[in-house]
Amino acid sequence: LCCQCGVPIPPNPANMCVGCLRAQVDITEGIPKQGTVHFCKQCERYLQPPGTWIQCALESRELLALCLKKIKASLSKVRLIDAGFIWTEPHSKRLKLKLTVQKEVINGAVLQQVFVVEYIVQSQMCEDCHRIEAKDFWKAVVQVRQKTLHKKTFYYLEQLILKHRLHQNTLRIKEIHDGLDFYYSSKQHAQKMVDFLQCTVPCRSKSSQRLISHDIHSNVYNYKSTFSVEIVPICKDNVVCLSPKLAQSLGNMSQICVCIRVTSTIHLIDPRTLQIAEIDGSTYWRHPFHSLFHPKQLEEFIIMDINRVHEKKKGAGAGARSNKHTLAEAWVRKTSELDTDHQYFCCTHLGHILNPGDLVLGFDLANCNLNDEFANKMNPQHIPDVVLIKKSYDRSKRQRRRNWKLKELERDREATDTDDERQYQDFLEDLEEDETIRKNVNIYRNADIPVESDTDDDGAPRISLAEMLEDLHISQDATGGEGAEMLT
Repeated sequence: LCCQCGVPIPPNPANMCVGCLRAQVDITEGIPKQGTVHFCKQCERYLQPPGTWIQCALESRELLALCLKKIKASLSKVRLIDAGFIWTEPHSKRLKLKLTVQKEVINGAVLQQVFVVEYIVQSQMCEDCHRIEAKDFWKAVVQVRQKTLHKKTFYYLEQLILKHRLHQNTLRIKEIHDGLDFYYSSKQHAQKMVDFLQCTVPCRSKSSQRLISHDIHSNVYNYKSTFSVEIVPICKDNVVCLSPKLAQSLGNMSQICVCIRVTSTIHLIDPRTLQIAEIDGSTYWRHPFHSLFHPKQLEEFIIMDINRVHEKKKGAGAGARSNKHTLAEAWVRKTSELDTDHQYFCCTHLGHILNPGDLVLGFDLANCNLNDEFANKMNPQHIPDVVLIKKSYDRSKRQRRRNWKLKELERDREATDTDDERQYQDFLEDLEEDETIRKNVNIYRNADIPVESDTDDDGAPRISLAEMLEDLHISQDATGGEGAEMLT
């Protein structure tokens, strides 16, 4: 018989029934039944005391371990048998844990009990998000600069950063007249950005740091780091004059070359032989050269006659040739001099797209003063009269039928002028013309512009629908209800 209530029971060391034993002894005494968990809404992380923030999904093992650590000290007097979550509404700000514990009580009897611990989720902004919201608190800055008048390389770099999501850790992006500043809350994030830039564009970098404060007792130093990244001052469609030593090392190229694209290296082509070469950043800084012309000095020519050259004898030690271009000899005339009989003869690498009567943009070397140390020492017979750069199309028509768009970085801009818009349109046209650059850029379909028929096509290069991505946007159902939002 139970010594308390007299109910017949199987014999046990305490001589009590379960009901009386639980009435006498509470093994969960001293274990808190309520607690708090701190959660950051911005980055969706939970605080693990004293100062660590960890990413946890609802009802995950990580979140269960974090909740059990809150009551770890009080659980030391009992044996934990099982622990699990009781389902709660995701927006209820409540986490409920169902715990099963055992403890040895009177005369060696083992008692098992199940109870619930409820945690209230309190919002608290973590330090990283606090710095992001402050926008002025930064510990490292990456200053990207390029001393050119055209921003084609920067537009390409911006698309690479967006594609690889390198802008997520930035506190702030500031645009100035010759570059961008990226602000970070830690030096590691800034170093990661510098490593990315060195892999994607030809550049050189240097770093410095400034002491802000230090604690002599704990030996803690607070620095602000600055990384300066200088991109080579050469853009696509620039005409450059190489040094004789560099031209010879590249396979006896002509010193006058055209830059056809800038990726992680500078891609050059010799318009007289179609010979191509790639120059990386370290080679450029050892043998620097400059652009002979500004983009605003491009002049419009009309093709009077053109002959494609199928066989061109290679010179001694010549390097690789381009298979995407066709060598041609052309007679051209300036559109501003159509009333005269003055024509220019030139070799061009655009023989695959040019025909008599086409308009083409190029630079006039015959009637200009070249202020370049290498060009001034060249034999005048080796300097071409005209260098053709690209075929000219109707810009307004191309802009009207462009059914795609690009994303941009959110940044603090200075006052933009019409020249920036013209340069951006140049970059969009380069994307249409160069498939190699297009592979590294995310291009999104613009549903606002309908797809036109090709009946009025003037031969301008266009991007196919297969190369475009569908832009992610949130739309509402026809009911307009609160729960009608869906991703399309």
